[in-house]
Amino acid sequence: MATALHGASQRPVPQMEPMTLKIQRRAADRFVVFALSGRIRTEYVAELQNLVDFAAAKNSVVLDLKEVRLVDREAVQFLARCQAEGVGLDNCPAYIREWIERERTQLT
Repeated sequence: MATALHGASQRPVPQMEPMTLKIQRRAADRFVVFALSGRIRTEYVAELQNLVDFAAAKNSVVLDLKEVRLVDREAVQFLARCQAEGVGLDNCPAYIREWIERERTQLT
């Protein structure tokens, strides 16, 4: 009986899935909007750069960051470069905008 009670009280620990980046593309007129959600990490930056470059060849590009939860330094540097190149950053969380500004001032 003791073993049955002991075994019943143990619950499996839920496994946390790593937060990933989801990209949704919307196009309207001469604009392409990439709605990003999740976490922007170093390993996603090259692919994001390719998407932005490809879309920017014919359209104005906007990155909608409303659903972005976490970023790393490489991602912030990418966003700063995008902004400097005329890519719009919509719904950018305040902490990311402040970090972009700090990165920009450190480079000058």
